[in-house]
Amino acid sequence: MSTTTSGIAINTSIPNSDCTLSTCSIEQAQLLYDPTLTGNALFLGIFSLCLALQLIAGIYYRTWGYLVGMFCGLILEMVGYVGRVQMHFNPFLSNPFMMYLICITIAPVFITASIYLCLARIIVVYGEHLSRFRPRFYTITFIICDFVSLVLQAGGGAIVEIATNYSFEHVGIDIVMAGLGFQVASLVLFLGLCAGFWMACIKRQDELDIRFRPLRSSLRFIICLYALFAATIAILIRSIFRIAELSKGFHGNIWNNEVDYMVLEGGMMAFACLALTFAHPGVAFRRDWHDADFKLKRPGNARR
Repeated sequence: MSTTTSGIAINTSIPNSDCTLSTCSIEQAQLLYDPTLTGNALFLGIFSLCLALQLIAGIYYRTWGYLVGMFCGLILEMVGYVGRVQMHFNPFLSNPFMMYLICITIAPVFITASIYLCLARIIVVYGEHLSRFRPRFYTITFIICDFVSLVLQAGGGAIVEIATNYSFEHVGIDIVMAGLGFQVASLVLFLGLCAGFWMACIKRQDELDIRFRPLRSSLRFIICLYALFAATIAILIRSIFRIAELSKGFHGNIWNNEVDYMVLEGGMMAFACLALTFAHPGVAFRRDWHDADFKLKRPGNARR
């Protein structure tokens, strides 16, 4: 037996994998708190509801690219919260902790990919000539950024999982933070380009594409635009929080503060997914979703 700095006894005679809350100190657990069952089950329910509605809307409106990103992101969120629910019953197990750490960390990468696909169509709806770059530039560039962020975060999470000492574990945490930092930078750049395009639309309203005038004036389309913006801001806040959370490692105060986590991670992602579900672009665009599509390959006689 030994004691922590707070005076709590640690039962070193029992391996952590065999510990329970009745036999070991919580300071031997994966988190220094017992994850709330009610809060984590609520988030699991929210993401499950969003997934069901995304499947219905995605299939009905044939928004396949958007559906794939949301499907992958929501599945990962659900798996992560299944892990946290399991940790409520036994916070000492490593497998549920890794489910939570890896899945919830990388899930927003797929959700932002769906947002990036929407921007390309929004540019077509307002007028490609008003944008500094063609729609496919935004899609390809930010999907690549998402991929880089995903590789860094997943790779860092894998290192954490196989780490056998603190130093190696911290290398994995640093790599995850690099991926999150790259994601934050991508989102800030994305918002900056969106703001630039929006200003161009305001200044050159007489040059907006007349084909989509009814769509642009519809309430459902305007709500969708606000929902996409709000979801992006929520994911940005979440990603910044995640960097701060990991900055002191798994023993830092922020990492082990469940209230902060539930508000700035779970709350932000739940809000983003609800916004992207109930203001679904299929409902906003309807048949114009396909009319506003763009070609990845430039026709030979297209204007540069």
